Amino acid sequence: MSPTWDPGDTPPQPAPQGLDWLRVAWRGGALAAITFGCLGLLLLVRLFERPLCGWHRPVTPYITQFVCRMAFVILRIPFTVRGHLMRERGAVVANHASWLDIFALNARKRIYFVSKSEVAGWPGIGWLARATGTVFINRKGREARAQKDLFEARLGAGHKLLFFPEGTSTDGQRVLPFKSTLFAAFFSDHLREFMHVQPVTVIYRGPEGGDPRFYGWWGEMEFGEHLLKVLAAREQGSVELVYHPPLRVADFADRKALAKYCEEMVRSALPSDG
Repeated sequence: MSPTWDPGDTPPQPAPQGLDWLRVAWRGGALAAITFGCLGLLLLVRLFERPLCGWHRPVTPYITQFVCRMAFVILRIPFTVRGHLMRERGAVVANHASWLDIFALNARKRIYFVSKSEVAGWPGIGWLARATGTVFINRKGREARAQKDLFEARLGAGHKLLFFPEGTSTDGQRVLPFKSTLFAAFFSDHLREFMHVQPVTVIYRGPEGGDPRFYGWWGEMEFGEHLLKVLAAREQGSVELVYHPPLRVADFADRKALAKYCEEMVRSALPSDG
């Protein structure tokens, strides 16, 4: 089912009506206050953290984690976790279904996202991404070496980088084939022997009786319209994270074998994509 889905088959995003706008106002206001208030605190702390600690960030990731946990409280979306967080040094890979992934995956684990370079220029989102330590990558082949060196530096500093190997978001009902390119950095001589990769499955369940793709954000969907829909929802669905056992990079022959195995593990926990 995964390779044949039509990303252009996007459902309409109904505009809020009547009392829906009250939920949009208080949820949106609370979320903005928490996000930008804590962002100011994060930037202040980072003024001291950067010169004293360099790549290491002993304080600011906790601020990001607090914001992400509060987002689910404000939105009234139940959030559950299965499995154990990886303690080994390494990276995390997950399926990608929504902008909510950023909150879900940060809420439980202190991580740093790897994102395409275009995101850095997006209004608001790009600023937040830069402030929280996101690693931006350029898909141009001539920069591959520099990006690999950057990954090694961040991983060597103990950062857990999070990749979305599908390369795009989906409707949350399937897992697309994992691209193996970004896995190459894990096999460098400096990292391979101690690196681990933890696959994580992100599971969204729509409001009872509604579209199971409710939280999916993909294709040509407008971010603003989708955000309003989630803020306005009278009844919410839920989000669940499944943490699979960490994989030792040295146990795999190459990046393609590791990417394929991670894909299979992530897909195995998604109820709609067995």
